[in-house]
Amino acid sequence: MKLYDYYRSSASYRVRIALNIKGLNYQQVAVSLLDNEQRSTAYAELNPSQLVPGFSPAATEPADALTLEGGSGGDTGILSQSLAIIEYLDECYPEPALLPSDPWHKAQCREIALIVACDIHPLNNLRVLNYLNSELGVSQNEKMIWYHHWLKQGFQSLETLSRRYHTQFTCTETPSLADICLIPQLYNAKRFGFDTKHYPRLLEIEQRCLQLPPFQQAHPDNQ
Repeated sequence: MKLYDYYRSSASYRVRIALNIKGLNYQQVAVSLLDNEQRSTAYAELNPSQLVPGFSPAATEPADALTLEGGSGGDTGILSQSLAIIEYLDECYPEPALLPSDPWHKAQCREIALIVACDIHPLNNLRVLNYLNSELGVSQNEKMIWYHHWLKQGFQSLETLSRRYHTQFTCTETPSLADICLIPQLYNAKRFGFDTKHYPRLLEIEQRCLQLPPFQQAHPDNQ
């Protein structure tokens, strides 16, 4: 397995957590978003979205840098959306499960994950923040107001929903897709100076998750 990865990408962080929970071995290929490596011709040919993560289930030679010349090391294509990758892993490697088996409870778990992946993250990721600065002339202070506004909207929803469940984790007794999405988003929020004290249930879940090796190993500081 091969993961095209940027250490601070919250979407990549999600996939690292899932791979670790499943106990799977994988090769990481660094794609620096700060150096615009995701826009290189070689990576664009492999991943038309020019985003990270990129994931290939195929076995490939060891790699620790973006080396795609002369083909992609045997890859015939990759998945490039973190939730698609995680659900693929959950179907191929069912234990431990990342989604509940009951259809309604599964939908509720996805609901929480999608608040992060669809409502918060797309408005606050690096390419959007860069566009605000470079194309719209938004100041750094205005950019942070934007960033914190969407975090506040999303985290309030997450806090309210998660309080409905009297569980060890967000909506289950073991880490699920919801927690895999929540923890990287909290990391990013704190990195950009967002005050999380108003979300005690989310912080409780975060503390519990970060005591587990799969979350610790996936943390950006440990890449």
